[in-house]
Amino acid sequence: MSSLQTGARAGASGTSFGERAAGYAERVERALEARLPGEHERPVELHRAMRYSVLGGGKRIRPLLCYAAGEVLGVEPERLDDAACAVECIHAFSLVHDDLPAMDDDALRRGRPSTHKAFGVATAILAGDALQTLAFEILVGDGTGVAAERLGMIAILADATGSRGMTGGQAVDLASERKQLTAGELEALDRDKTGRLIRAAVLMPSCARADLAREARDALDRYAECVGLAFQIKDDVLDAEGDQAITGKTHGTDAAHGKATYPSLMGLEQAKHRADALYAEALAALEPFGKAAEPLRWMARYIVHRDR
Repeated sequence: MSSLQTGARAGASGTSFGERAAGYAERVERALEARLPGEHERPVELHRAMRYSVLGGGKRIRPLLCYAAGEVLGVEPERLDDAACAVECIHAFSLVHDDLPAMDDDALRRGRPSTHKAFGVATAILAGDALQTLAFEILVGDGTGVAAERLGMIAILADATGSRGMTGGQAVDLASERKQLTAGELEALDRDKTGRLIRAAVLMPSCARADLAREARDALDRYAECVGLAFQIKDDVLDAEGDQAITGKTHGTDAAHGKATYPSLMGLEQAKHRADALYAEALAALEPFGKAAEPLRWMARYIVHRDR
């Protein structure tokens, strides 16, 4: 067991990851600003839409998971800036497309007009397309990094994004509207639609550790799988609780659109219990890392116990 402990930066600093999270969020914000095309660069409207979609706020959970995993593995944050930016660009691309009229048809995102409302549907589609390709351009880098490390990250992110991952999960989600799903079917859907990108964020830093034991990577994988599903269940719970506060009912936005949610299938309290059980599984997966895993433990607590 002790062979998996990596002497994470958390131990050297004597602070909790929670105390460093704001700094990492600012770090990725600066990195994204630098890597996105300038708003005055042609084609101006497309680049403005890309920047609007990415720099419009958000909790930056996926980049934070990337940096947290890096701390656990002893990988310096400067070696993970490209990975953190790439995974956030993919996340932004998915949100832009999810909001489109042909998909979830959402007019608001993070408290302001969604991209297709601000720039038009055609530009929003193109902005999402461009953000997806930008993610991989960022990971390729300037040619000075370790090729095997970057190729490994590209492979993980591509696998998480494609038809066997996030995009495939979205397709199943759309096909499942107005259909009765079991809790198991919904979990399988969400492991792809939501969980695969979270898994990529946790696993990409492992590519910077060529000496990492297989059992250590498997432990990270199990953690990420549990946290990814818990994240979606918590989203459904928060959505249902918000709806309950307004209407007295626990349908939630997705349920109102004919989509299955965990509260609608198993009840609000049981959905909370399921998220808590996944949280416990995630923590158990980290046990081989010992105290070095504090950053990922903090992230799991934040994801399951957040109030928005």
